[in-house]
This record gives sequence, structure tokens and C-alpha cells, in this order.
Amino acid sequence: MNPQLKEKILAVMQQGVDRDESTGFFRVALGLYYLSGLMTEEKVDFKLLDRDFNRFIYQTIGKGHSITSILQYMSGEKVVPVVESKRFLKAFGDCCTEVPLENIPFLLGLNLGVAKDISKIDVRGPVADYIERQRQLREDAEAK
Repeated sequence: MNPQLKEKILAVMQQGVDRDESTGFFRVALGLYYLSGLMTEEKVDFKLLDRDFNRFIYQTIGKGHSITSILQYMSGEKVVPVVESKRFLKAFGDCCTEVPLENIPFLLGLNLGVAKDISKIDVRGPVADYIERQRQLREDAEAK
């Protein structure tokens, strides 16, 4: 993780109005960057990538958190208020231009797919509902 990426994620985090919201903003911004980084033709060294992300996570929000726990958070219902937050969307859109806002539903869907494959959990629920709402909004906008 380069210093510029860390600064961008921290800038998004600072837009939260309290500790819980700031932590949610941090988790989602970091998770979106992580997931978008997987969308490459190049071979990914997960051991090195995860070590860098985990170090930054530990330094920012403390022990007990990891990239794995952040991805779990992003497959649960607590992620929906964050990705629907106007403050988060504005901050993420302004600071994190490498990950377009319109990619958020795709990246969350990618994460759900991986979670389903690993844990065999049922992916129906609030995150899948959010993804479907976003798909419908996109289709409605394209039809106009």
C-alpha cells in the first residue's frame, strides 16, 4: 500500500460523524480498494498484499481487525448504510477516483460470490437486495 492510497482512505474515514461511522467508512473504502485491486490480469501475491493491508488496518483501527474481517463486514447488512450514505459516496467519489462509484455494486457482488464459495453461506439478504436495487436504478436510467 502506497502512502497516497492510505491518505485517500483516511480522508474518507474522516468524513464519518462518530467513531462507528468513521470505522464503517474506513472498512468500506479499504475493502473496495482491495477488491478492485483483484481485478487484474497480473498474478496477485496475496500473502504480501494481505500483510500490507493488515498492517494498515491494525495501525488505523487496532487489533482484532484484518482484511478478512473487513471483507466479512462488507458481505453483511452493516455495509448497506455506508454505501447508501451521501457523505460516504461524496467522500469516496472525491478522494478515491481510481474506483468509480458505479463499480461499488459489482465489487460488493464479487465479495458476496467469494464469501458464498468459501463459507457456503446463503448470499440472499440486505447486500444482495442493495445490489439488485442499484441494478434496477441503472437500468431505469439507461432506459430514459
